[in-house]
Amino acid sequence: MTVAVPQTIPQTTSQTPKQYTWSAGNARFTHLSGKLLGAHIAHAGLIVLWAGAMTLFELSRFDPSLPMYEQGLILLPHLASLGIGVGAGGAVVNTYPYFAIGVIHLVSSAVLGAGGLYHSLIGPDVLPQEKSFSGFFGYDWSDKGKMTTIIGIHLILLGLGAWFLVGKALFWGGLYDPTVENVRVVTDPTLNPGRIFSYLFGLQGAKGMAAVDNLEDLVGGHVWIGFVCILGGIWHIATKPFAWAQRSLYWTGEAYLSYSLGALAYMGFLGGYFATFNTLAYPEVFYGPISVAGVDVVSARTWLANSHFVLSGVLLIVTFGTRFES
Repeated sequence: MTVAVPQTIPQTTSQTPKQYTWSAGNARFTHLSGKLLGAHIAHAGLIVLWAGAMTLFELSRFDPSLPMYEQGLILLPHLASLGIGVGAGGAVVNTYPYFAIGVIHLVSSAVLGAGGLYHSLIGPDVLPQEKSFSGFFGYDWSDKGKMTTIIGIHLILLGLGAWFLVGKALFWGGLYDPTVENVRVVTDPTLNPGRIFSYLFGLQGAKGMAAVDNLEDLVGGHVWIGFVCILGGIWHIATKPFAWAQRSLYWTGEAYLSYSLGALAYMGFLGGYFATFNTLAYPEVFYGPISVAGVDVVSARTWLANSHFVLSGVLLIVTFGTRFES
């Protein structure tokens, strides 16, 4: 009589879930969309917490009798350039808006932190993918249509952010204009696409986009970039990736992270370039002069520009150092 002996099939490495240590960061949540959402929200909370706490810290040591750029400040000059709390000559006339903005950011960070904790500890590990409100947020890294929808949502949010600045300039008090040394409302933003997009090709000056020297063009540029971002967002939500894009791009979590870091690096370099050469968006009365004589003088402009360049360089290195897997 022959007895069949059951064969024991050893487990392969691919069948065993890979274990990550805490130092792997969000890589632990690559296939746990719910927990990754929690980490995403908590990260946003940390950013907002820093903004609020740093604003209040700068306000606590701010001396109105000294120029802002001599006091090691980077957030208060930004608020002042938006026309908040300042008057003629860039003099600070009211510090209460700075306090209110700092507190609002702290409260917002608490809400975001609570959301991050909820999704990290209580919510589902994996977001459902179904036709419901919560199912809308579920995704799979290889779902190309869903990934471009997420891109579209982010583009719309960026466009609304650009238009928020337009609203501040046109309707909500105006911006600080260093050419008249006062806060003014922009009543006639430049909407001519020929002039706005000519900055991209250096037709308005050798500094390219940083050559902008009037608020009308600056605000008009935000009108256009907001329109382009929102239109692009709607396009990405309503359409599927073209065949060439599906073939050419990597559709993995690591690839999306690399693309995002590359975009951040680009924006950081551009921001540093603007801070270095442009005195309209970064007025000298708040950030210090472009050319500073003496090696012992370090203005807010110098700190801001250098930090942008250094951090962007790190992001760029990480971008090209990422190993994609198809």
